[in-house]
Amino acid sequence: MRRGITATALAATLALAVTACGTDGKSDGKSSGGELSGTVTWWDTSTVGSEDKVFKQLAEDFEKVHPKVDVTYVNVPFGDAQNKFKNAAQSGSGAPDVIRSEVAWTPEFADLGYLAPLDGTPALKNEQDFLPQAAASTKYDGKTYAAPQVIDSMGIFYNKKIFAEAGVEVPTTVDELKTVSKTIKDKTGRTGLYLRGDDAYWFLSFLYGEGGNLVDAKTKTVTVDNAAGAKAMTVVKDLVDSGAAKTDATDGWENMQAAFKDGKVAMMINGPWAIADTYGGAQFKDKANLGIAPVPAGSAGQGAPQGGHNLAVYAGSKNLDASYAFTEYMTSAESQAKVAKELNLLPTRTSVYSQPDVAGNEIVGFFKPVVDKAIERPWIPETGSLFAPLVTEYTKVLTGQTTPEKGVKATGDAYRKLLKGWK
Repeated sequence: MRRGITATALAATLALAVTACGTDGKSDGKSSGGELSGTVTWWDTSTVGSEDKVFKQLAEDFEKVHPKVDVTYVNVPFGDAQNKFKNAAQSGSGAPDVIRSEVAWTPEFADLGYLAPLDGTPALKNEQDFLPQAAASTKYDGKTYAAPQVIDSMGIFYNKKIFAEAGVEVPTTVDELKTVSKTIKDKTGRTGLYLRGDDAYWFLSFLYGEGGNLVDAKTKTVTVDNAAGAKAMTVVKDLVDSGAAKTDATDGWENMQAAFKDGKVAMMINGPWAIADTYGGAQFKDKANLGIAPVPAGSAGQGAPQGGHNLAVYAGSKNLDASYAFTEYMTSAESQAKVAKELNLLPTRTSVYSQPDVAGNEIVGFFKPVVDKAIERPWIPETGSLFAPLVTEYTKVLTGQTTPEKGVKATGDAYRKLLKGWK
C-alpha cells in the first residue's frame, strides 16, 4: 500500500535536513518513462484545525493524480515561516520544495535568489486567468516567482444578536463605531470592538482611512510619519482610551478570536481566513449570526489592505518538475473552487467566480468587491520587513507607552534605515 501524505512537525523537518527539499535521489523529478516521481516537501502556513485540513486533502488528491509523487506536508506557524524559510534557504539545507508565501514575502524571497522563476513552466498554466491584482505580488524584476493561491482583504465582523439586543446598526465610520460601541456597552455590558494590538496589519485599514500609507514606492518616500500617519495612530489610541475597543500586546489572534466567538465583544476586524475558525465559536453555531461589513471609514474614506498567499518554488529544489506540477494543481481552478466552497477563501482566478458554488457563496460575494477596491502594498523586497518596526510602535501607542506622534516618527526613522536612499 502506497503511503499517503506525510504530516511532519516543523522541528523534525528542519532537523532532518537531508530528507528535506525532496532530496530523495531523483534530481529530475521524473521516472524513466517521463512520469513525475519523487518527493515534494510543502510548507503550508494555513490555520491549524480548520484551513489545514482542506489544504492537506488537496495535497493528497494531487498524489492520486501523480501516484509516484509523495507530498511531505508540513504546517509551519504563519508567524515563524518567513524567517525559517530564509534561514533554511540561506544555509542550503532544510528548505521546502514549495512554500505558501504571504504576498509580501514573495518579492523579498525572489530578491534574495531563493525562488525559482516560474515563467514558461507548468506552474503558471492558464496564467491569463489570474486576477491582475493577485498576480501583481508574484512578479519581481521582470519575472514571475509564484502562483497566486488566495486573495483577501479585511472587513468588520459583527455579532447580529448582540447588535439586535443593543438596538444598533452597523457602523460605517469610525465616529459611528465609537457611538455604537458605547450603546452596546450601556445596553449589554459587552465591549464593542476587539482591536488586535500585536499585529500592525490590523492598523492598515485605519491608516488608509486617514489617507496615509507606509511608503510611496514610486517616489521612494517614507510616508508613515506624515500627518495622516499620526492621525491614524491617534484614532486607534482613542478607540482604546474611550472604551470603544479593548486591545492586547500579546497573543492577539487567540485573544481576539476567543473574545468574539464567546460573545464577549460585539465586533472585530478580520478577513476571510478567519471565517472557518469563527464558525466554531459558541456564538456562531448558527452561522447566520455572523455579519460582515466594510471596515468603518476614516476622515479620508474607507480602505482595507490587499492580502493573500502565493505558492512559490524553492530555487534549490531537487525536484523542480514535480514542484511545478504541485504548484499548478494547488492553484488550479478546480482546487480554488474547493477552497472557496469549504473555507470561504477568495479565488485568484477569474473563471472560478462564475462557478455555481462560488457565485452563490455569501462570504465570497461580500469580500470580492472589497478585494477589488483594496489597497495594494508596495511589491518591493522590503515590504515584509516594514511591519516589525511598525508593530513595536503601534503596540506602544495602544498601551500608552508612547504618543501617536512619537510612534510614527520612530517608525519612519526605522524605515529610512531599512530603505537606503529613501526620503
